[in-house]
Amino acid sequence: MTDFIVAIPARHAASRLPGKPLRLLGGTPLVVHVARRALAAGAREVWVATDDTRIRDALLETGVRVAMTSERHASGSDRLAECADIAGWADDTMVVNLQGDEPFAPPAGIRAVADTLASSGADMATLAVPVEDAATLFDPNAVKLVCAANGDALYFSRAPIPWHRDAFAQSRDALPDGQWLRHIGIYAYRAGFLRRFAAMPPGRLEQVESLEQLRVLEAGHRIAVSMTPAPFPPGVDTPEDLARAEAILQAQA
Repeated sequence: MTDFIVAIPARHAASRLPGKPLRLLGGTPLVVHVARRALAAGAREVWVATDDTRIRDALLETGVRVAMTSERHASGSDRLAECADIAGWADDTMVVNLQGDEPFAPPAGIRAVADTLASSGADMATLAVPVEDAATLFDPNAVKLVCAANGDALYFSRAPIPWHRDAFAQSRDALPDGQWLRHIGIYAYRAGFLRRFAAMPPGRLEQVESLEQLRVLEAGHRIAVSMTPAPFPPGVDTPEDLARAEAILQAQA
């Protein structure tokens, strides 16, 4: 069984949903739901990297550890790099970066991304799922990717990739034959590479697409990709997302 740590970045001042980690879902703070998912995945340790003592206090009875990090971090990866130093993780420690707005992240998927890193020898690992409809393929908020024959990522984009020249010249209302992939924003890397990644300057492609993982590819590093073994329901970014999540939770009760 792969030995890994889960680290959850949780910033209080989210632009679209301020105070998001502490928003209640079924009467429990959102970040607590995420932490419970990480614990269920069998991680050796679960850490939350935050910038707010209220988030720390909400996690006191959960069994997870909290790293108080700077308010100035531009990304979750930067926050986790500081967490790695606070926690004193050795460079070969495998770390899964689970976003703090994924209250329904499947434990099997969390384990799968760690297993992919361990088995691939890549610098980084992530997950994907087949695109099921044309609306998702053409949605810039749904990140698509293409892979090499060995399963490594070739490119991530907000655009529909690969572009089916002949089929899309006729219609963009239905998917032609073939498989398109949507990226799931969960990552695994060793702590040493996490530190290197956070120290890299933003890449040109990253700035164009606003996709941080492109920094890794543009610098010549490998990202291994596996298909998720279980669905990842959409995360919580807006009040509407939170209402939808509440409905899902009630349906599961």
